[in-house]
Amino acid sequence: MMKSRDRRQGVVLVNTGEGKGKSSSALGMVFRAAGWDMKVCVIQYIKGQWQTGEQKAAARFDNIEWHALGDGFTWDTKNPEQDIKTSRAIWEFSQEKILSQAFDVVLLDEINYCCGYNWISGQEIADFIRDHKPPWMHLILTGRNAAPEVLAIAHTVTEMGKVKHAYEQGIKAEQGIEF
Repeated sequence: MMKSRDRRQGVVLVNTGEGKGKSSSALGMVFRAAGWDMKVCVIQYIKGQWQTGEQKAAARFDNIEWHALGDGFTWDTKNPEQDIKTSRAIWEFSQEKILSQAFDVVLLDEINYCCGYNWISGQEIADFIRDHKPPWMHLILTGRNAAPEVLAIAHTVTEMGKVKHAYEQGIKAEQGIEF
């Protein structure tokens, strides 16, 4: 049985670092929460409009709302102004979803990249979380280069460290592993 909102301590979790598994770990929490009948919202900042295994699995749940809103892998960008505009629009959308209080868990997947590229300030994100996140809501932020201000307000921070990666051995992204 799901713990009622008035008895829940919402936590802010950050998965960051150079290693693989930041989003995968967060999505594990998404599916765990959905399994407990919590209402979940996934908002993806970087991933484009292609279909992923996680999104296909989430579609089987009626309590997961999924939004893949990014322009794709922005480190290959040809239009940084558009990337900033898109990131700002997704941030506004994220704030609306959090303020709606319709969700028990919100995942802001790869938002930390936006801070690393200075598209959204870490202080702005930290201030919003501190001042507006409902006290019972769990909030998960993923991506490399998490801002110090975001790390400071988080309850749990995990830094994924890379020892080695298949890509460095010439192995491209594999279905079921990376997407």
